[in-house]
Amino acid sequence: MVKTLIKNGRLVDPANGIDDNLDVLCVDGKVAQVGRNIEVSDAEVIDASGKVVAPGLVDIHCHLRIPGNPEREDLKTGSRGAALGGFTTLVPLPNTRPVTDNPMVVEHVRRLAARDSIVNIIPAGAITKGEEGQELSPMAALAQAGVPIFSDDGQPVANADLMRRALEYSQITGRALSVHSEDKSLTGDGAMNAGALANRLGYPGIPSSAETVMVARDIVLSKETGGHVHVCHVGYGATVDIIRFAKSWGANVTAEVTPHHFTLTEAAVAEKGTNAKINPPLAGPEDVEAIKKGLKDGTIDVIITDHAPYTPEEKSRSFTAAPFGLIGFETALSLVISELVDTGVLTLSEALAKLTINPCRILVGVDKGHLSVGADADLIVIDLNKKWVADPDKYQSKSRNCPYGGRTMKGKVDLTMVGGRIVVRDGALVV
Repeated sequence: MVKTLIKNGRLVDPANGIDDNLDVLCVDGKVAQVGRNIEVSDAEVIDASGKVVAPGLVDIHCHLRIPGNPEREDLKTGSRGAALGGFTTLVPLPNTRPVTDNPMVVEHVRRLAARDSIVNIIPAGAITKGEEGQELSPMAALAQAGVPIFSDDGQPVANADLMRRALEYSQITGRALSVHSEDKSLTGDGAMNAGALANRLGYPGIPSSAETVMVARDIVLSKETGGHVHVCHVGYGATVDIIRFAKSWGANVTAEVTPHHFTLTEAAVAEKGTNAKINPPLAGPEDVEAIKKGLKDGTIDVIITDHAPYTPEEKSRSFTAAPFGLIGFETALSLVISELVDTGVLTLSEALAKLTINPCRILVGVDKGHLSVGADADLIVIDLNKKWVADPDKYQSKSRNCPYGGRTMKGKVDLTMVGGRIVVRDGALVV
């Protein structure tokens, strides 16, 4: 039997309402005991004094580029970056080549993950075939194959009738539709948030309505069908207001946000260039504040990374020609601690809930995000006081498209355990 005893730490397990100094004993990949002053003679002992012990983080919105684009990322590099950032479960979205729009591709990704990944990888299924927005994927078959959520992320489902039918399948299968809310007739060739700064920089702008009108449409369809709409990467304060109303209206809606949307404004574009080009675009300080308010009052349920690697060559194109996206596995938790917890927007337990149990409540068939006895021993140890400076050149990712280079952050993962196996120790990979 393999036994690991984590002692003397502050256990923060939001799913079980725990924030206390407790030990955790893991045996053969499972949580065997949680309590005070646990003593086991034949266990490896990890001293977590002065540190936080928490469930492994769960990212329900990321892009690992496999299959199709190994020059950007692969499951080895992506999973290792995730482990360093404290993520033990990833749900990569379907914009791969081929798209994960049928059970065969889903199973292929699972086999690759079993071979190459050091964290749990559970692929999402596409809403439409090829993410082309023309015909629904075999959603019932994908659900039977075990996909936990559906998404066409990167592409909106423009046809309202098709979206309505997809939401009917959502209601039948119990699986949420994680929707990329964008009206491309409004986006046009836009590259950043529309407004004075875009005009000054000479870049075509994207109005906030490109997001809000699609969010409003899908909420109405959700209310009509009972299907579950999960709004991806909220970018604007107006979207937060719409979601808040939708919840009070009784619509089956949840929402997520990225760290970059609550830590950066459009001003980062002038400083960081294409590394700050994302979709939805970075917006104004009033939007950042509205998103923080939405996190605080529960309008926004989940924090995700939207980890979207691109090669340096792709990001070295002109601003208008470069692709949207940035990488986020290794900075997300530190940004949450630095910008939400230390500033009093969220308690540590509230913040960790949005990174652990809340994502799993949106997924189907994923029993993660908690440290109940009998649960998988997926956990992390966090040094809340450790300060570090972000350096994308040292990240595990193959890509470097990160706007946080040179930024001092607080909070770092000291240890990551996946299924009882320690993969990060003393802040460094050991596999």
